[in-house]
Amino acid sequence: MCRCFLCFHEFNISTNSKFLPMIASLPMYLRPELVDAHDTYWALINKNLRAHNISAPDRLSSPSDIYASWIDPDLILSQTCGMPYRNYLHSKVQLVGTPDFNITGCEPGYYRSAIIVRNSDTDKTPVEFKDATLAFNSTDSQSGYAAAFSFFKKHGFWFAKRYTSEAHLASALAVAEGRADIAAIDAVTWRLILAYESFSEELSVLDWTDPTPGLPYITAIGHDKRRVFESVSAAIDALPLDTKNLLGIHGLIEIDAAEYLRVSNPDE
Repeated sequence: MCRCFLCFHEFNISTNSKFLPMIASLPMYLRPELVDAHDTYWALINKNLRAHNISAPDRLSSPSDIYASWIDPDLILSQTCGMPYRNYLHSKVQLVGTPDFNITGCEPGYYRSAIIVRNSDTDKTPVEFKDATLAFNSTDSQSGYAAAFSFFKKHGFWFAKRYTSEAHLASALAVAEGRADIAAIDAVTWRLILAYESFSEELSVLDWTDPTPGLPYITAIGHDKRRVFESVSAAIDALPLDTKNLLGIHGLIEIDAAEYLRVSNPDE
């Protein structure tokens, strides 16, 4: 199960998706402080979809099986991770677009991961972590695993000691608490951790991974993906400034599927 997002099923923002005529979820950067912002965002998207005569649920859902929801023919909109998209979703869904979070050092729609360590270890070089413990959310996470693999392989090693945390937030906490020593945390998640988690004061960025296409929005095959794109893009433009700042979203970018597919997988 891809645990690319912050808090996995620690809260629910709507009824179960099986009772909805269509499925819509935005799970990747959802956390308690942002539920209202996500609801505002979805209300605008939903309004635009219905203006295009596209059926959509009133509320976002938290599917119990996110993988099943991603390939459900009733999926109107969700956000996935680049690694699941390139490895199996790309032939089963339509790529709608990629939200732009204005990540420093990245082109619009792209992101990268912060290699985070405890403050006491910031004077080390990456190679000095060869015998350390890496925390990662899941092996099918682009930002938490594949990006880390690519980064550390360039420094000539991969970790023999690895700790599966099941969420970026848990990976960062594991480093702060000393249960792990280092982790790759996607830049948007790291931004939110700095904003909302007091333990972030114990952590610093050692380095950054190379940019790759960000977490894409997808819809089921058979839907009008151009109208879905237009609905989401217009919703972003119409977001109240305070909500837009909370979400950190600046626009919706069209990135060709080939850009996702050319990113390499770990070859361990």
